[in-house]
Amino acid sequence: MVISWPTRLTTLCLCAFTFSAFTCNIAHALEQVATSEIADITESATPRAASTESQGHQADGDDEGHKGNGERLSEKNENQHTSQAKPAKSATIRLAESDAIFQEITALSKEKRQKLRIIALAPHIVESMFEVGAGQQIIATTAHADYPEAAKDILQIGNYARLQIEKIVQLQPDVVIAWKTGNPGDDLSRLRKYKVKVIYSNPTTLSQVADELLILGQLTGRETAAEQAASAYTTQLNSLKTRYAQQAPIRTFYELWSRPLRTVANNAWPQQQLALCGAQNPFAHANDDYPSVGLEQVLVTLPQVIIQPTQHAADTPDALNWAKWQHIPAAQNGFIFHPNADKVHRMTSRMLDEVALMCEQIDKARQFYQANSPVSE
Repeated sequence: MVISWPTRLTTLCLCAFTFSAFTCNIAHALEQVATSEIADITESATPRAASTESQGHQADGDDEGHKGNGERLSEKNENQHTSQAKPAKSATIRLAESDAIFQEITALSKEKRQKLRIIALAPHIVESMFEVGAGQQIIATTAHADYPEAAKDILQIGNYARLQIEKIVQLQPDVVIAWKTGNPGDDLSRLRKYKVKVIYSNPTTLSQVADELLILGQLTGRETAAEQAASAYTTQLNSLKTRYAQQAPIRTFYELWSRPLRTVANNAWPQQQLALCGAQNPFAHANDDYPSVGLEQVLVTLPQVIIQPTQHAADTPDALNWAKWQHIPAAQNGFIFHPNADKVHRMTSRMLDEVALMCEQIDKARQFYQANSPVSE
C-alpha cells in the first residue's frame, strides 16, 4: 500500500501540533489507512439513528485491548470499577507478554529494585515513574517526555516512529519499559533478539492508570508510594463517575485534528473521557476509533459543546474557527473549550486533573442549556 504525501504530512503535523506521543501514535496508525479507506471511514462516521444515540455517553465496544488505530478502550469494563474505593495492593493487570520478566524483577530485593537502570519508552511511563518516586532510575527515554521538569534532562533515544536500538543496547539497561501500542513493534522485536529485557505498559481504560502505578511501584521497589498514588487517583476517578453519572447528556464534538477533520469514537481514550463527563458524542458509534468526518456532518449535529485540545490549553491557528458557524449552539454561546492536549492524551494521573476541569466546563454548558431552553432542542 502506497501512503500519500498528504497523509504523511498530516502525521508529521499532528505530532508537532500536540507534542504528545499518544497523538503521534494515532497519527502513525493513520499512515496505514489509504485514501480510499479514509473516505470509507468518513462515510461510515455518519451518526446513527436516535435510538442508538439515546444510549448517551456509554461506550458499547465489546472488545478490549489493542485493535489497530490507537488504543481500544472498554468503557463497559470501566463501570465495573466504579464501586471500588481503592485499587488492590497487587495490581490486577500485567504488562502484556512479559510476565516472566516481571516476576524475575519483582523477586529481587527492594534495594536492588530501587537501583535498577531503566529505559522508559513513552512520556506517560516517565511521568508515572516520577510519581512513584523512581524518576532518577530512568537512564533514557523518547521524544516529548517533558514532565516533570527533570524529565527534560533525560537522554532521548528515539521517538514514536523509530528507536535507536544500538544506543539502547550500549546503555545496557536492566529493563526497558515499552509502550505496547505506541512503540514500533519491529524495534521492540529487535531489542528482544539482543536479549534486552522488555516489559510493556498497556493501560487501556481510565482505571488502569492506577494499576500501572502499582506495577511500576512493584518493579522499582516503591510499593508504598505507588499505592498512595494509585489510591488517590482511583478515589478521584470514582468521584468524577459519581458526580456525572446521572447528568443529562449534552451533545459534544471532540476535534482531535482539523485537517482532515478527525474526531474520536467507540473506545478511544478521549471518548472514555467524554463518557466520564456525561458528554454525548454524535460520532460515538463510528466504525473507527478515530474517524475522519466531514464538516457538514458535524454542523448538522448542532453540537452544544466543542472540545479542541491544544498545546498549553490555548487557541492555535491550526484549529478550526467554529465561531464562523454561529447557527450551532456551541458557537452561539461560547462553549468551545481547549483542554491541554499533553495532559488529556497521556495515560497518567495528571490527565485526570485536566479531565476534571473539562467535565466542569461541560457541566457549566449543561446547566446553561437546561436553564435557557437551547435553540437546538
